[in-house]
Amino acid sequence: MIALKKIFTCLFLLFTVHSLFAQQVLYDTLTKPRLISRQFSFTEGASVDKKGNVFFTDQPNNKIWEYSADGKLSVFMDSAGRSNGMYFDKKGNLVTCADEHNQLWAISPKGKIRVLLTDYQGKLMNGPNDIWIDAKGGIYMTDPYYQRPYWSRTKPDIEGQKVYYLPKGKKQPIIVDDQFKQPNGIVGTPDGKCLYVADIADNKTYKYAINKNGTLSNRQLFAAQGCDGMTLDMQGNVYMAGKGVTIYNPQGVKIGHIAIDEPWTSNLCFGGVNKDVLFITASTAIYTLKMNVKGVE
Repeated sequence: MIALKKIFTCLFLLFTVHSLFAQQVLYDTLTKPRLISRQFSFTEGASVDKKGNVFFTDQPNNKIWEYSADGKLSVFMDSAGRSNGMYFDKKGNLVTCADEHNQLWAISPKGKIRVLLTDYQGKLMNGPNDIWIDAKGGIYMTDPYYQRPYWSRTKPDIEGQKVYYLPKGKKQPIIVDDQFKQPNGIVGTPDGKCLYVADIADNKTYKYAINKNGTLSNRQLFAAQGCDGMTLDMQGNVYMAGKGVTIYNPQGVKIGHIAIDEPWTSNLCFGGVNKDVLFITASTAIYTLKMNVKGVE
């Protein structure tokens, strides 16, 4: 029994040392995230363009903001459809979950709006929350139901909270998984082979294989943790927003945690000219942290 205890103690110490080393490789653990601004009601939807400029939403105030690669903060759009999660397509359009009327929008660099999705089989979506766009231009979307004070309805039109795929150029999405309590964060690998989806209400995150037609297969539990937004670095590590930022390696092993002194961390992405600055939306504020790795968006 004593020998077994020693073995388990040694294994635990080895795991702890490995995790600390892995975390230090990613960023300087002695450096705290830098507060950029606290002038918002609730920040969300961090997404980066090709130049490294980061766009994010202040959803209660119905605005999309830009934090440029050279550190300037400005309003990109007023009356932004109560946008939530966002992602840039290959043409530089900012695709947003326009929560006000449960739609998907594509916003051009000049601010021109094109509505991509209005309904599913004639019924309002629950409330598109987060998206990831594949190399073909197809959009994966989580559709949980969070009752909003600006909605006239008080219950969903669609039964269940699901994940959808909207093929490029199509008006109707397809359901790719309906086995969730409340799907939220979503992100895919740059090779287009894997998709991660967080079930925030069930405190779990799943990993899928992406099939050629956009459907999903081989659902596997990736981590016993749900989250809000997610992003990836070039090493394949998964960054999950929630209570701070939790980092998992590609095998689903927790290797780090970045504490954020805010009630909630909602979303994140890698920005800056070199895509090596972690940009974090957290409650009424935004933060950055210089990293030793780059993002893949």
